[in-house]
Amino acid sequence: MLLKKEEKEMCNLCSTRDEHTPPQTMCTIQDTKATGISARGELNVIETATVSCPNGEKSHCTNQVQLKTNKTCINSVLVENENNTTSTRDVGGQKESQNTMFPDNAENGDDKQIEHMTAENINSNKEHIHDIIQTTERDIKETPGNQSEEITTSSPTCDISDEYVNNVLNEAESLKQKNNIMEKEYLDVLSDGTDPQVSCYITAPSYILQQLECRIVNSMSSLIVTDNEELVSNVVSVECSDKEKRIPFPICIAIPFTACSRGTYRDIMVKVSDRNLQSSYLSPTALEGMKSYSGTCASVKVYKLGIFSVVSCLKKESFTVTKKGFTLKSSMDSRISLCYPPGAFSSPVLVQLKIQPVDPSLVTYLKTQQDASYAVLSTSPLIHVQHPSTHPFQKPVTVFLPCPAQPDKRNLGSEIDHQRTGNATTNRNTPLCFNRVKSAPIRKPGNSNSETLKLLGFRSHDSGWFGLDNVVVRTIQSGLIAFELLEHLERFIVLHLSSMVSNSHLVSFVKSLEEALLSTTACMVLSHQKDNPHRVIILVVPSKNLNQTLKDLHFEGFRGLPESSRHFQVKEGEQLLLRFTGNIFGSSNGKDYGKDHRLIFHLRRKSRLELQIKEVDDFGNYSCPHYKGTILVYKVPKEKLISNLDQSLVFSENHYQLPICKLPLRLPKVSSFTSSDYHILLTLHHPDPNVFCMQI
Repeated sequence: MLLKKEEKEMCNLCSTRDEHTPPQTMCTIQDTKATGISARGELNVIETATVSCPNGEKSHCTNQVQLKTNKTCINSVLVENENNTTSTRDVGGQKESQNTMFPDNAENGDDKQIEHMTAENINSNKEHIHDIIQTTERDIKETPGNQSEEITTSSPTCDISDEYVNNVLNEAESLKQKNNIMEKEYLDVLSDGTDPQVSCYITAPSYILQQLECRIVNSMSSLIVTDNEELVSNVVSVECSDKEKRIPFPICIAIPFTACSRGTYRDIMVKVSDRNLQSSYLSPTALEGMKSYSGTCASVKVYKLGIFSVVSCLKKESFTVTKKGFTLKSSMDSRISLCYPPGAFSSPVLVQLKIQPVDPSLVTYLKTQQDASYAVLSTSPLIHVQHPSTHPFQKPVTVFLPCPAQPDKRNLGSEIDHQRTGNATTNRNTPLCFNRVKSAPIRKPGNSNSETLKLLGFRSHDSGWFGLDNVVVRTIQSGLIAFELLEHLERFIVLHLSSMVSNSHLVSFVKSLEEALLSTTACMVLSHQKDNPHRVIILVVPSKNLNQTLKDLHFEGFRGLPESSRHFQVKEGEQLLLRFTGNIFGSSNGKDYGKDHRLIFHLRRKSRLELQIKEVDDFGNYSCPHYKGTILVYKVPKEKLISNLDQSLVFSENHYQLPICKLPLRLPKVSSFTSSDYHILLTLHHPDPNVFCMQI
């Protein structure tokens, strides 16, 4: 369109000049169109001007002006220019009396036609070309009429800045690429040798998708998850191979995760971590399957790259308290509410609330472990509240909580997401624990008049949990209590006691309760493959899922009664170190025997390890038909891990405690010969019957 506009303006300019030319000095200007374009994209335009002198002489003064425009352009622009030229030529052909634009021949007979030059240019060069033409005509007029010589004048090269052209082309290319939005599926192969898995789906411009690299880094999961979080997806690292590439954010990333019910108190969030493991949370814009994926994906729009994971965490409620006050009734449990009176804060503040329910059976189990906590009848939910520490309470805040005197089995289904496997409640307890709970005698509370309600709070800068003796907790109605807070508390809980108990014992009980809420009772399972006893599988599973796990192993072709360890407590993301001892050791790749192995426990994901085992000494365990060994299992605390994103996680020196469990290993011996393969012959060669020779 720009070129076409320039052609029209040049045509009008030349027409105006021709109208003022005297008849006796009529000039014939013949334009020759560039007949070719070089491989480098150079466009050559040659203007030939032939002037008829007034005295009628046949000599002509020819002025050739060569305009050479070097321009780097793409094929599409060249094709468009040709089309524009052709259309202009067609318009000129409709009027025989007018000049012909870009004729294919240099001249048309003896007729003196006035032909005009049209050159590709932009607005910045139009005036420059006009000045060149005027200078050329002035030089022609000054030439003597009898002089028959040809004057050739070369005008300055009219070049368009390479930088400007490149910028224009780059912007055009970028605009085209930005409009080419595509979705790409990224696959990655895990270190255990299994089939490739879908790491994520990314929707972005196509040229960006080619630069992105996605890797599954599940070895980093120990440092990704924190308290009250459960990992439900792979840990995916997304990076750009070209560090200087500018990415047009936001882009959409969809991560497959284990489909589960979010429940009343928990929600699904996408966690984004940088290389320093500083994390932020994004609410998924969609929880649905992709076109090419049958499972469920969490889709988010991101403004930076990093390490992505999908976690199940406690649902958070945020609200703003103004000077006029505010009353919050929790959407998770209508019995829980916070009432901020007018003037509670001197300015508007943002408050965040999270609720963690407590299963009554877990309280009963902990009572059997601590004799001093026998007086605890029940508890309220554990409340997490975040207030700005720079805004102290100007007036007390009234809190309403449910706290039944006896376990409220009727409301248990609503308080605990029983569909979630592995909640830190009944689902986290093993059958062994339940047997102990059922068999343990429960002390009956004394007189109901002696029952009390005790509030305990937590502040990180005040050395943790403590009892608030100055706060009076009163019963509003059956199972509903209320009290007034005079200061900030990060967490708090109310205990229903059958009798007075010292604060030290109650603090110990609450710490154990909080630890149990974050832990799961699990066990280790080891099983040999039916057709290949040298191939074993080791799993760490919640104790409640043990029976189902054994059925699944039998279906996969693992024989016999698998070895299972004793039950132990393990947290989400905690690492377990497996160390071989005895006359058997194992390898994950069939080569590196004798090394330690590890498993990372995640409640929502399968924690399994497949190994090849063999004997250390062929002649060992000579008095037994099996080779014998043992796997010692240790817990690795998070503070003993050294983070290295390029080399996964490495352990520091062996600062482990006693093993939490042991797994016995047995490998049947294979006989090296049979009786049918060899014959033993005894022959006597000496007269003395006591001397003989054995020949094989």
